[in-house]
Amino acid sequence: MNSRYIEIMDTTLRDGEQTSGVSFSSSEKLTIAQLLLQEVKVDRIEVASARVSEGEFQAVKKITDWARTNGFLDKIEVLTFVDGDQSINWMLQSGARVMNLLTKGSMNHLTHQLKKTPEEHFADIKNVIELAQSHDIDCNVYLEDWSNGMRSSPDYVFASLDFLTTLPVRRILLPDTLGILTPAESYTFTKLIVDRYPGQHFEFHAHNDYDLSIANVMEAIRAGAHGLHLTVNGMGERAGNAPLASTIAVIKDFMPEIETSVVEKSLYSISKLIETFSGIRIPSNKPITGESVFTQTAGIHADGDKKNNLYFSKLMPQRFGRQRLYALGKTSGKANIENNLKDLGITLSDTDLKKVTQRIIELGDRKEMVTPEDLPYIISDVLDSSAIEEKVEMVNYVLTHSKNLKPSATLQIRFGEEVFEESAQGDGQYDAFMNALKKIYVKKGIILPMLTDYAVRIPPGGNTDALCETIITWNINSKEIKTRGLDSDQAVSAIKATQKMLNLIG
Repeated sequence: MNSRYIEIMDTTLRDGEQTSGVSFSSSEKLTIAQLLLQEVKVDRIEVASARVSEGEFQAVKKITDWARTNGFLDKIEVLTFVDGDQSINWMLQSGARVMNLLTKGSMNHLTHQLKKTPEEHFADIKNVIELAQSHDIDCNVYLEDWSNGMRSSPDYVFASLDFLTTLPVRRILLPDTLGILTPAESYTFTKLIVDRYPGQHFEFHAHNDYDLSIANVMEAIRAGAHGLHLTVNGMGERAGNAPLASTIAVIKDFMPEIETSVVEKSLYSISKLIETFSGIRIPSNKPITGESVFTQTAGIHADGDKKNNLYFSKLMPQRFGRQRLYALGKTSGKANIENNLKDLGITLSDTDLKKVTQRIIELGDRKEMVTPEDLPYIISDVLDSSAIEEKVEMVNYVLTHSKNLKPSATLQIRFGEEVFEESAQGDGQYDAFMNALKKIYVKKGIILPMLTDYAVRIPPGGNTDALCETIITWNINSKEIKTRGLDSDQAVSAIKATQKMLNLIG
């Protein structure tokens, strides 16, 4: 099979920055540019639009200074306009040497935005390109609104291309500016053009308004496009552009005859960096880069993975510098839990594993996800609890906390066939609970042990829904005894630790 190389131009810093509410600083732009070219290894990057602002100018200057020193200057591109020498002067001052000239790709845009005839527009374009050439600036040309042009004014599009192919233009860029194309149209329109101009380099620029950008990219490549424009995390105006990570994975797995320069292992790290710099959080289920996309949740899937990788596909997390995880929650089976225990270096007997599994299912009913960091706490709690005989049962309790009122507690406790109920107030909910408990034990003629220490901790990570472990130290018969309670609610975890103490003293 003959391989075909496709150029990847990343436009995160130009088109991607047009995402609503996003503005990268000049330092952030330089960092992103360096990573895209040195780590991700895209062929080229489009870093800015000319004449936008002083900040944009300074950012481009930083990038071109670095690129010139490191041999990347021919990979730095700037969007420019048909504006005589204005964009070219801006380019010269910023140090950029490759311009992507924005021209009109539909009669609709030409007539209503520029109010010019095709001949007038072509003359202006020729003037700019010749001026660029005289300053040793390479020129690529965008046909803005090309997709609408192919639908409604194809004669104009072909007249433009007939004209452009007579000029010193390196690449002609075909944008689906409004994201309106179907996959069938992407193939048909691209093929018509590639076949008609066999010596010219054409690149496809997809937008995602109908969530079709990846499908459209595939069809454009199939039709013979020579390059693609992509953005990290699919950033861009409206619904964004075709996303870099998904596109590269699709090409690798479904189009083996196509080669690109992109390093797959770098896709996750650049995604996280852009997420941080842009402030635009990506969904946890976003393909390739989302936090949960390599996490098996269903226990049956984890079991299948153990037996013969039954739920693996070509999308292996290691390709992208990630690892497969097994979620812990109410749908977890033993296989999920065993996989996580294996990662922690813990082995349990079948009996204990069943107890831990049941506890995780119970916790999963009340909190969305149990994390691997929670596991040692859960194991400790379950095995500790199973070692204590249940003589005292906490039938029910109500804890209240109100503004300007003392916290209060009402509880019911069963001793064998006897049930006791008491209420009390305290300085906090747990103090109120203990005061009510003391009232019950006074009736039984028992003095409760003294609480000598009270510690609360959560697993590493500090999530607000993390499990909470309360460790209480009691003085029982002049000995210090510790009991633990585990729950997603701090007060409840303290009550569970206390219940263990009650069963120890009988």
